[in-house]
Amino acid sequence: MLQQTPVNRVLPKWHEWMERWPSPTHLAAAASSDVIKAWDRLGYPRRALRLHESAQVISQHHGGEVPTTYEALLALPGVGDYTAGAILSFAFGKRAVVLDTNVRRVINRWHVGAEFPTTSLSKAERALAEELIPERSALWAGATMELGALICTSKKPACEECPLRATCAWRCAGYPAGTPMRTQGKWHG
Repeated sequence: MLQQTPVNRVLPKWHEWMERWPSPTHLAAAASSDVIKAWDRLGYPRRALRLHESAQVISQHHGGEVPTTYEALLALPGVGDYTAGAILSFAFGKRAVVLDTNVRRVINRWHVGAEFPTTSLSKAERALAEELIPERSALWAGATMELGALICTSKKPACEECPLRATCAWRCAGYPAGTPMRTQGKWHG
């Protein structure tokens, strides 16, 4: 629910969902139309359908329990690297790489000295993130997400407020401008 949707919009929906469908098995038994209606105002309704499909797979192949391995999570509909890492880290307390846009930006500025990360995640970037994350990766990921969302922002970062400013490679290099971020084409429909 939190992918590309602010927490303040998700929380009320999350509580409604958990009240209505407290487990993957409950969600799996719901009609797709009910799932989409309940998703209202969160945007990207395809995410609701993937979540519903994942709940069905979890119910049918995992005894109703969310898988606890990276590989099993990746096999679920709509689950990619980020979501699998987030589930392992936040739900199960396992050490896992959680790389959203904000985390990638913080790591790139702090360690690489680049204003923005590359468009797609590279093996080197993933390896660097793997080196950086501590055993309690959920705390680190959450804090780094917040740092990127509130301080190390895409536009007008508040570098003087950043706790990493003394060791930030981008700051130490004099804030070199990076490659301009690609803009997404407008959709006309």
